[in-house]
Amino acid sequence: MHMKKLINDPADVVREALLGMQAAHGDRLRVDHSNRVVFRADVPRRGKVGLVSGGGSGHEPMHGGFVGPGMLDAACAGEVFTSPVPDQMLAATLGVDGGAGVLHIVKNYTGDVMNFEMAAELAAENGVEVVSVVTDDDVAVQDSLYTAGRRGVGVTVLLEKIAGAAAEEGRPLSEVADLARRVDEQGRSMGMALTSCTVPAAGRPTFELGENEIEVGIGIHGEPGRERRPLAPAREVAAMLVEPVLADLPAADGAPVIAFLNGMGGTPLIELYIMYSEVQQLLEKAGVPVARSLVGNYITSLEMAGCSVTLLRADDELVRLWDAPVNTPGLRWGI
Repeated sequence: MHMKKLINDPADVVREALLGMQAAHGDRLRVDHSNRVVFRADVPRRGKVGLVSGGGSGHEPMHGGFVGPGMLDAACAGEVFTSPVPDQMLAATLGVDGGAGVLHIVKNYTGDVMNFEMAAELAAENGVEVVSVVTDDDVAVQDSLYTAGRRGVGVTVLLEKIAGAAAEEGRPLSEVADLARRVDEQGRSMGMALTSCTVPAAGRPTFELGENEIEVGIGIHGEPGRERRPLAPAREVAAMLVEPVLADLPAADGAPVIAFLNGMGGTPLIELYIMYSEVQQLLEKAGVPVARSLVGNYITSLEMAGCSVTLLRADDELVRLWDAPVNTPGLRWGI
């Protein structure tokens, strides 16, 4: 083996991880192991819009760790860095339908988009109304190995939280979907890597970086970014991320942001806080107030070392929905 991981068999990683989720969080989640879907324990809920997301595993706590009151109703787990199949998504959709329709939250990766579209068509044949919102917030590249258009990354976390709060209030599907689109339109992200990650089935790093190199603009599957640069201090790395994000963010003089400093899985929290301090100072210099912040590992790439910055223009409504109670394994407050 060319890797050191706390696993048994590489072929069993996702199955056994779902067993662990069920064992750890069985009070709030239930797992459909045949379809590899994590459900909120009390779904379906009559009259509530259901929220379904999902994607390849390896990005934990996204998506299964965001299932629970105030966020997702179900999440589909694909193999590591591989889209779930339409049958999984259909099972999730039918399982959360409470008669008010279902919102699919889809990261802009070709497999995810195609398979969720197929699942939505199958759900419609079963009498379930489905609306899909695709996140595409990564400013690093226009197209990538896995996408046509920009990749969906950090904004997905913020969208799932905010749309989840709106659905919890009992809003109709059209309003929840419009809100989700607004979050995607008003958010931008960019990431970087200090190291690669190793997919268990591959047994070797996805890409190679020299000891004194960083990759700027990576995707969450280890896709290459804008450029490879020499290792630099945190303040310089923060500028490499914040400046392109601010340049692409919709203009709104004086409007605050929700600032999300995300770890890619292998960077310790002490370094993430150093990075957040630098990000906050750059935003202050740019005249961008921070309404709320989130720092930690929320959308990861296995054990990749690195981070990403997401900024979301946030009006009073978005801030209020962000503050609303949430109770999931990966995000919890107000409950």
